[in-house]
Amino acid sequence: MRVLVVEDEQRVAEALRTGLNAEGWAVDVLGDGHEALWQAEHTEYAAILLDIMLPGLNGYRVCARLRAAQNWTPIIMLTAKDGEYDEADALDAGADDYVTKPFSYVVLLARLRTAVRRRAVARPPLLHAGGLVLDPAQRTCSRAGQDITLTGKEFAVLELLARSKGQVVSKQQLLDGGWDFAAEPDANLVEVHVSSLRRKIDAPCGRRSIRTVRGYGYQLVPEGTADE
Repeated sequence: MRVLVVEDEQRVAEALRTGLNAEGWAVDVLGDGHEALWQAEHTEYAAILLDIMLPGLNGYRVCARLRAAQNWTPIIMLTAKDGEYDEADALDAGADDYVTKPFSYVVLLARLRTAVRRRAVARPPLLHAGGLVLDPAQRTCSRAGQDITLTGKEFAVLELLARSKGQVVSKQQLLDGGWDFAAEPDANLVEVHVSSLRRKIDAPCGRRSIRTVRGYGYQLVPEGTADE
């Protein structure tokens, strides 16, 4: 899933990018309020981590304008301000949560997962596809009761395939959903991660869950009997 980090302090922004990437999130980073507003209006995000003190347009106004436009992407405000009125202003502007700096990364990650779960009320808590069971909240995968250890990016690719409900997903769609725009990834990355997934989810049990659609992308088939 993709998250937008709006933070003008480069050290904090890069730390968030690195940590979230390691957890399998695709992370877009911006440091200007006007740019962030435009990006959030034109790109679907699972959540937004939004600093309050920003050049161009502050975080309160970015949040308020998104809500006025009926954009309900979960927003977690990040700020060095820790006053109760500051927190109240953020929540009144439409933020879902408020985290003060310096913050615990473990706690921030938990709050991020919680915000995404709250938004996804229409989505099942577990994804069942191709004989696999994925838990997006815990980032875990299993088959026939056996846990399968995946890297963050492997899980991101598999989750996108699972959410497609049997539809073919192009390589570009997997790149868009699994990698941030600053990474400049290419289709070879998708092929590498799909190959790794096949070794982990299919080879041990003699199944073929991920079907290759030549010249386009991949499909997670319901019964796990894909043709190469």
